[in-house]
Order: sequence, then C-alpha cells, then structure tokens
Amino acid sequence: MDSSVAPIMIENCDHQHITTHPQKPSKKGGWNSAVFIIFVEVAERFAFYGLAGNLITYLTNVLHEPTATAAKNVSTWMGVSAIFPIFGAFIADSYLGRFKTILLASVTYFLVSPPPPPFVFCFFSPGMVLLSLAVSVIPLEYRKAAFFTALYILAVGVGGHKPCVQTFAADQFDENNPQEREAKSSFFNWWYLGIVAAASTAILVVIYIQDNVGWAAGFGVLAGALAVSLTMFLVGIKRYKKESPVGSPFSTVVQVLVAAVRKWRVSETRCGHGIYYGDEKSESFKVQKFGRTNQLRFIDKAMIIDDIDYSSKMKNPWRLCSLNQVEEVKLVVRLMPIWLGCLMFSAILVQLHTFYTKQGSTMIRSIGPNFQIPPASLQSLVGLMILVTVPIYDRIFVPLARKFTGCPSGITMLQRIGTGLFLSIINMGVAGLIEGKRVKTASEHGLMDSPKAIVPMSVWWLIPQYLISAISDVFTVVGLQELFYDQMPEAMRSMGAAAYISIIGVGTFLNSALISIVQAITVKNGDIWLGNNLNRAHLDRFYYLLAGLSAVNFCVYLWIANGFVYKKVLEDHEIIKEENFDGNWNREMKMVNDV
Repeated sequence: MDSSVAPIMIENCDHQHITTHPQKPSKKGGWNSAVFIIFVEVAERFAFYGLAGNLITYLTNVLHEPTATAAKNVSTWMGVSAIFPIFGAFIADSYLGRFKTILLASVTYFLVSPPPPPFVFCFFSPGMVLLSLAVSVIPLEYRKAAFFTALYILAVGVGGHKPCVQTFAADQFDENNPQEREAKSSFFNWWYLGIVAAASTAILVVIYIQDNVGWAAGFGVLAGALAVSLTMFLVGIKRYKKESPVGSPFSTVVQVLVAAVRKWRVSETRCGHGIYYGDEKSESFKVQKFGRTNQLRFIDKAMIIDDIDYSSKMKNPWRLCSLNQVEEVKLVVRLMPIWLGCLMFSAILVQLHTFYTKQGSTMIRSIGPNFQIPPASLQSLVGLMILVTVPIYDRIFVPLARKFTGCPSGITMLQRIGTGLFLSIINMGVAGLIEGKRVKTASEHGLMDSPKAIVPMSVWWLIPQYLISAISDVFTVVGLQELFYDQMPEAMRSMGAAAYISIIGVGTFLNSALISIVQAITVKNGDIWLGNNLNRAHLDRFYYLLAGLSAVNFCVYLWIANGFVYKKVLEDHEIIKEENFDGNWNREMKMVNDV
C-alpha cells in the first residue's frame, strides 16, 4: 500500500477532538496491533462477499426459486446479518468486551464449538462448514433447509463480528496523542480499502470457482478464508489494547430520559438550584467532557437540581444526571434522524446483489472465444472503482474543497453522506434507462418470450450504474462509518458501529417490502414489473420508483442535516468546575458517593 495516501479526516468543521491528559507510551496498540485486525476484517469480508455476491444465482439456478422470491430472500438474509450486530454490540459493551466477542463470533462463522459460558450461547454454532456440507454432502431433500439454517447461523456470526472489529481496531489508537489521532484518521482509509479489496477479490475469484468448478469448492474457499481470519486474530493477541466492558450502554440513556420526564415541570430559572456537573470520582478525567448544547432542551431537565435533589444528601441517578450524561444521550438522539434518512440509500445498495446480477445474466458477457464473465463478478467493478476513487478523494478532492470551506476534511461528514445520497438517485435513473435499452433490444430481436436467451447487447452497458454505485459508496458509506464512530459516546462506540450497519439491514428489509408491494399491485393489474422473464417485466419502472422515493428521502435528509449539531468537546481549560451553593451541596454529594 502507498503510505503517501492522504488520510480521511474524521474531524469536521463544527466540533473538535480535544487533547486532554498526556498518556505514557504503551508497547501495545497503534499500527502494530491494528494491522492484524485489518487482516482479520479483510478475510472475513472476503468470505461474506464471496457468499452474498452470488447468492441469488444459487437460489434461482440450484434451488429453483422465482427471481422475485430469491431477491427477497437475499435482502432478508442481508438485513438480518445487519440487524444482529445490535445484539453483538450490546453484549460487547455490557459483558464481554470487544476482544472476546470478536473471538467467539469468529468461531461461530467457521465451525462447531462446545457449549459456551453465560451470555454468549448464541455465538456458538456451525457456520461456513455447515454451508459447505449443505451444497455437497447433505441429501437433496434436506439441502434447502440446511442451506438456510447455515445462512442464518452465519448471520449470528456477523452479528458478533461486525460491530466490534472496526471499533476494536480504532481503539488501538490513543485519541489523547496527536500522532496517534492522526494515524487513526489514516486507519479509516486503509480499513475501507482493505474491505473493498477483499470484496473485489472474492467476487472475481470465488464466484468464478462457484460457477465453473462447483459450489462446494467455492464455499470451501470461503471456509478457508475464515480459518485464516481466526488465525490472524490469535497471532496478534499479545499486541492488542483491550478495553473492559463498562456495563449496559443503555442504562445512562434510560436514566437521563426518566429523570427528564420526572422533572418535566421544573424550570431551570424558576424552580432550579443550578446544574449538576458531576463529581470527579464518578466521571473520570479520561472521559470526554462535553459542552452544553441548545438542542433537545427537554432532556436538559435531567441535570437541573430541584428542591428534592437539593434537600437530599444522596444523589438519585433516576432523578438527577450530570451535564455529561445528558449530552451523551443527546448525541444518541441526534443520530436517530440521520439513521432514518439513510434507509433508502441501502435499499438501492442491495440492487447490486440482486437485480443488477440478473440483468447481467441476460447480456453478452464473452471476453474472447473461451471465457465468459460470471454475472455476479460484475460487482467487482464497484470495488475496483472504489480503490481508484478513495485516493482521488483524499489527494485531490479534499485539498481542493478545503480551500473553499476551511474544513480540515474538505467537507463535513453530513455533507459527504448527502453527496452519496444524491448520487444514488442518479444511479437509479441511469439504471432505468439502461434497462429500457436492454428490453428494447430484446424486442427488436424477437426475444421477448425467451427469458433464457442472451440479448445481443454487451454487458459493459451496465458499467455506468456500477460506477455511480461505487462513487456514492465512497461518500455515503465511509461518511456513515465516521459519523457513527465519532459522534457516539465513547462507552457506546460498538453500538454506534452496529447502528451504522443496521442502516444496511433495515434498508434491505425496506427493499423486500417494496418488492412485495410492487408484486402485489402489478400482479393484480396484470402488468407484472418483477416477473421471472425480465424481458416481459418492467424492471426499469422499479428503478424509477426507487429514484423517486430516494429523491423525496433526500429532501428530508437535507432538512435533518441542516439542523444537526455536532458534539462539543471541551478543552482542559474550558471544563467548568463549578460548585453550586458555595460548594456545600456538591461536597456533600461527593462524601455520600465516597461511602
């Protein structure tokens, strides 16, 4: 890799990361440990995309599912795979920590294991090994059930692996060290490039093996990749910095909301005795200190000291919370509208693995007299384009944009995400035009009733829609990764990663729902849009529908993003160290907390 590639900056124009107390240098962490975790993710993503990229082909050609049903099954599985990380993140943040959760999830992905300790029973099951057996050894009458069982066991493995790996790798860099903070920015670059390289290789190599050698051989290669992933993770075990779990990440959120509701009639100026800033023992200096923001003022009531708090010598955490706790909850609440505003993007993203592949299977894919491109391998165009686009983004776009905006990262994270959302609308419009051209060509050659015939139109016509998908990914996907890592409270960063991933999951469920609705309406009207015969179907209209819905969604996103407030992290000299009521009440509270 070229070390001169400029880093993707996770800072934005509206907030800043703060240097607090200097830390002693540690032999653990940094690039020495992060590089092992990157290789773990590369191997895991190789296996995942080697499976997901050609799944619709297996379902339609081997299990003989109708095209629309297969597309819904792919969307549902990918959705479940993206929803389970919420549970994995909860277990990691609350009980096990990220290291143990990754280890258990990696075992789940690959093979069968003995019964596990409490809290983690769901992470141990047969994984890729069962999938390989399902396509080869298991009798035909049980094959479909075994195949889908293995698929959803793998989804459980993804649930433990995905939310923790990137966060665990980013944790290897000390945010209080300027050099390591800069290295962390560069880390996001290499992380994303590694994922893209793995996905592209899997789509080119594994899918070719599946189509030309056999499904068992193809899935066997994926099992080998997962074995390499687990081995690499164990090799670096002595280099990792491991954070201990801090308890349920939801407890603070619930306490703050309950306290705010209980004080809904309290006024800071009329009924209050000031603001509770916390005490030094309960809120360590290692935790980021946030400045007060003016959004979501109702939640501020949780930190107002009312008459009941003032007369009590013991702080009730369900009645009184610190400013820092309140601002942490605001961070979570502010991200929820952004989460909703990106669902249509992921509904469009899943077309890469479903209808794009079916389009390509009907077109001329020959390169020379003896080689045909597997339809699913066209997805590698996205990865290859991303590998080219990311360095261009960093080395050309960011410096150029910085001159106009004054922002270290060129544009803010929300602007980056919005750019990708806009490109996804263009993508669906282009895809609809190309599909209309394909159907017209089929009609001109009398192939409308020959669904298995190859339409005399080169598959390279699909390049524009794949390339626009790649560019929109560079903007939106990386932007979401940065936003949900950077803007979440430190104790909930695994949950932040899971929240970003769940956008993909819920978006795929949204796509499945749209397919079902479109099927129901068009079948009733006798003009099927998504039939098995793509030449008679109206896939172009479905693409235009997605473009229209995305345009409406984009307008809503612009409204949400315009009101978004980035977190405000205080410098050491800005941290307010007030003691209300001549210090008496806060000193009494500290004495009680010390008991």
